[in-house]
Amino acid sequence: MLIALDNSVLYTALPTLTRELGADGSASLWIVNAYPVVMAGLLLGAGTLGDRVGHVRMFHTGLVIFGAASLVATFAPTAGVLIAARALLAVGAATMMPATLALIRVTFHVERERNIAIAVWGTVSIVGAALGPIVGGVLLQAFWWGAVFLINVPIVVAALTATALIRPSNDPDPAKRWDLTSSIQAMTGLIAMVVAIKEFADPGPAWSLIAVAVMVSAVALTLFARRQRRLPHPLLDFTIFTNKAFTAGVIAAAVTMFAIGGVQLVTVQRLQLVVQFSPIESGLVVSAIMLGSVPTALLGGVILHRSGLRLLISGGLALAGLGLTLSVMTFAASLLALVTGLVISGLGLGAVIAVASTAIVGNARSRQAGMAASIEEVSWEFGNLTAVAVIGTLIGLVYSATIRLPPSAPDAARDSLTTALALPEGTPELHEAAHAAFDTGYLVVMIVITATVFAGALLTRRLLRHHGPGTPSSIQDD
Repeated sequence: MLIALDNSVLYTALPTLTRELGADGSASLWIVNAYPVVMAGLLLGAGTLGDRVGHVRMFHTGLVIFGAASLVATFAPTAGVLIAARALLAVGAATMMPATLALIRVTFHVERERNIAIAVWGTVSIVGAALGPIVGGVLLQAFWWGAVFLINVPIVVAALTATALIRPSNDPDPAKRWDLTSSIQAMTGLIAMVVAIKEFADPGPAWSLIAVAVMVSAVALTLFARRQRRLPHPLLDFTIFTNKAFTAGVIAAAVTMFAIGGVQLVTVQRLQLVVQFSPIESGLVVSAIMLGSVPTALLGGVILHRSGLRLLISGGLALAGLGLTLSVMTFAASLLALVTGLVISGLGLGAVIAVASTAIVGNARSRQAGMAASIEEVSWEFGNLTAVAVIGTLIGLVYSATIRLPPSAPDAARDSLTTALALPEGTPELHEAAHAAFDTGYLVVMIVITATVFAGALLTRRLLRHHGPGTPSSIQDD
């Protein structure tokens, strides 16, 4: 819940942070991106390190780092310090997150019990993501922007206290090896990829920087893949993807987080900047997609042993696509219809959230628990990273390309809607043009998200064609 809350709380706080810290478009992007980029790069190594030193120890270490980074973010004087603090938050999150799921995998050996345990685990994450925009809105109305990070500290203290009382025994495996080089290669490749996407979306892209970033990303990820094939204990064993249920779970997790992250990011911005909703009002609206997913997330884990993976994963994605279609068709005309579409989407995505993790972790052996948990977490974070990088830059690109400035408006209004609204030369005509351009961008990115969800439904249905009702969701353990 802590990690999901910190991921989504920033959506409602971002406009305020951008204004208070004087952050430009690039800094705003990295305030959001620093967290998922660093986390995705470190997760694989963290899971393997957890196998080596014990997952309980990793969980405690991650909590301490997360709490300290939260304090730094709370009192950050500049956008640069906040970006660094968000990166440190990601280090803490990457350290503790795989441990939570790995402990479930090694504790619950009965398939049905494990399915329910993972469903509860996923539901808690949903609650955190749903609370994020609401908590962010409440805190921004009552306090200053730093409160959205300070809220993490008492949660960290409570978690450390609770785990001291109820933790399982730490069970390290010194025979495992942790490879720092592989983690650095993965993180380098992901960061370079985001730089390329961000620069491409700028009104005047630096093509030399894009070329270098693409090259660095390709080289780093290629070296990572080659290194894994040579290591006796790789961070990522590519042979595990031969299990189609495992692969379907990875795809479903990434697509689900892409949809949730993308929809929340752009919808909060539109509601605050175009519709003039307060942070708490916009937070309540976008939380509909997460609140709608809670009942199906819990139900999915309970009925998985009867329904099989295919119905809940591919069927859930298809239902989510229908809900998003309703939101796309009605967002400009009816707030009620927009919220209804988000709730329907949440019902579908909740079913996926309940069982995608089971498909991943349940189709790996206990001795691969840390690696499987890391891959599972990378899937979710990569989906969120892609949503922020692609959707965040795409809406800016469409805005800049479609805005029709009044004759007297400064050209700087093309940079972003936030810039246009803040210009001292702003006129009602300029604001109207900026709002219209942003709505065009919103429509485009929502269509892209919807199409991605439907594509995920079709692909996972094909991969899970032998996982219909009554089929096992997990492989038998060693």
